Amino acid sequence: MKKGIIYIICFLSLLFSYTSCSQNNKPSNQLKLEPISVNKEKVHKAYFASGCFWCVEAIYESIIGVNNVVSGYSGGEFSNPTYQLVNTKLTGHAETIEVTYDPEKITFSNLVDVYFGSQNIEQINGQGPDRGPQYRSIIFYQNKEQKNIIDKKILELEFKLNIKVAAEVYPFRKFWIAETYHQDFKKNNTNHPYIINVSNPRFENFKYKFEDIIKN
Repeated sequence: MKKGIIYIICFLSLLFSYTSCSQNNKPSNQLKLEPISVNKEKVHKAYFASGCFWCVEAIYESIIGVNNVVSGYSGGEFSNPTYQLVNTKLTGHAETIEVTYDPEKITFSNLVDVYFGSQNIEQINGQGPDRGPQYRSIIFYQNKEQKNIIDKKILELEFKLNIKVAAEVYPFRKFWIAETYHQDFKKNNTNHPYIINVSNPRFENFKYKFEDIIKN
């Protein structure tokens, strides 16, 4: 009985969080918040949501200047999200990666180029077969300079390709690390059907376009 009551309370909390979002899944107060910077002098971090984090993690791990990539959740207002909760599509969070990189070897601008060059930039609420707000595309900025870089690239892409870029642009606030089994999933599960049929083709398409910045 107690477990049932707790479940109902959690569900209503998630529902309230969901209904406070706008139609394109942006939390109502998200864009009103000031971004939080976690960068240090020689080690920077960047945060991207671009579909399943199994795919995106492997893409960014292959880039020169990237020291570490962690899969997790960001973009919502619900505290301590889990994979199970995020998949209810009610928390506002998207599957997100944290990229730790050396700014002397790779720039934030380069990472944004990789972001747009490794996904379907027109797809709303998902990438490929993964559909839903938890798979939507979000770029997180930590300061005005990063936001200007993102906004400029979006305008350039929309003008050049005559399309509407689906990626949302949020101030970075907090990142929650995903469960252990999600980390390095592609590397640790090479024969998984999803990796073979979805992650690998996406990675090869990215690799073909960014050969000059791929680690040997």
